[in-house]
Amino acid sequence: MTQTLAPFACLPEHSRGRRHPESMSTFRSPFQRDRDRIIHSSAFRRLKHKTQVFVEHEGDYYRTRLTHSIEVAQVARTISGVLGLNTDLAECIALAHDLGHTPFGHTGEDALARLMEPYGGFDHNAQALRIVTKLERHYAGFDGLNLTWESLEGIAKHNGPLTGPNADPKHAPDPLPYALVEANADWDLELDTHASAEAQVAAIADDVAYSHHDLHDGLRSGLFTEADLMELPVTGPAFELVDRLYPGLEKMRRRHEALRRVFGVMVEDVIHVAQNRLDAARPKSVDEIRAMGTTIIRFSKPLYQELKAVRSFLFHRMYRAPSVMTERARVTAMLDDLFPLFLRQPDLLPQEWRADIEAASSDTALARIVADYVAGMTDRFAIQEHGRLFGSDPAP
Repeated sequence: MTQTLAPFACLPEHSRGRRHPESMSTFRSPFQRDRDRIIHSSAFRRLKHKTQVFVEHEGDYYRTRLTHSIEVAQVARTISGVLGLNTDLAECIALAHDLGHTPFGHTGEDALARLMEPYGGFDHNAQALRIVTKLERHYAGFDGLNLTWESLEGIAKHNGPLTGPNADPKHAPDPLPYALVEANADWDLELDTHASAEAQVAAIADDVAYSHHDLHDGLRSGLFTEADLMELPVTGPAFELVDRLYPGLEKMRRRHEALRRVFGVMVEDVIHVAQNRLDAARPKSVDEIRAMGTTIIRFSKPLYQELKAVRSFLFHRMYRAPSVMTERARVTAMLDDLFPLFLRQPDLLPQEWRADIEAASSDTALARIVADYVAGMTDRFAIQEHGRLFGSDPAP
């Protein structure tokens, strides 16, 4: 079935094109082609063994960056489809949003950002841009994936403007990451405006997906119980409803039925709010969406406040649980060993990195190459390399 797009959607025929011109596909839109290139990229495959919260070896049932990205894409397609947005572009941005993540999740990013402070810092969103514009090297005519401008804009700005009066300091570091500055210098991504509604959908889909699956993973890990969740907003009413509808339901089914209702509450809230805001604003083009001084896709204020309480609970009971903190210290120590070693002895990097190393004209250039290599590692490869090079597990 052909989707009818709203006038404020990103229309494929109005795409600003690619940095390196290519002939159009005979059977795929530009955004479908972008999505497919991301799915077939090396960086996307490596997300299979990169941490979401629990390190890769801790269990087969926990989410990884790959399963998380797929879940985000599913939510993004659902929301964008209801709103008349371009589902292919929303899916594309959702699938690409975590390509720049390091091994060991946000713990790895924090460690690499600290290690890279003398060399321009590190940011996973900016690194995703670096991957799709430079580091994927498979095509004869260009480095990167040669994505459309709209996809690059969405990766760069899905969390909002990065410069100007509407930039949110939470998502707009000062100074801007070098990878973002370089990508923007190569092709102006209009960092002072909001991104398309499709990119905004991908951002809210990220929030929906991780809020939902972190509850699942936290329960499975035993860091908290269903009884704990019954004391919270959003989750408590969901469990109460399931208990009324299915008294005595088996534990795992009860858990699933409750949390899928939490999921539904979030998605329906986003759709309802977006429909109201779009009806009030009546934007006639995607450029009008970009020019708004605020996001058009967001949670309602009541649900946002309730989700803050849930996320605070997750922060203290899951993200900062003693067992998780012990593992955070261990993997941080691994990166604290690996990064300086590769910086001192870049010849330890694989042969395919040698040309870049030899071309590095400064310590900063070399550090950024090492950061590219370390950031691209999976959890299991980083652990294996540390064992090979240091012979022992670091003490946290």
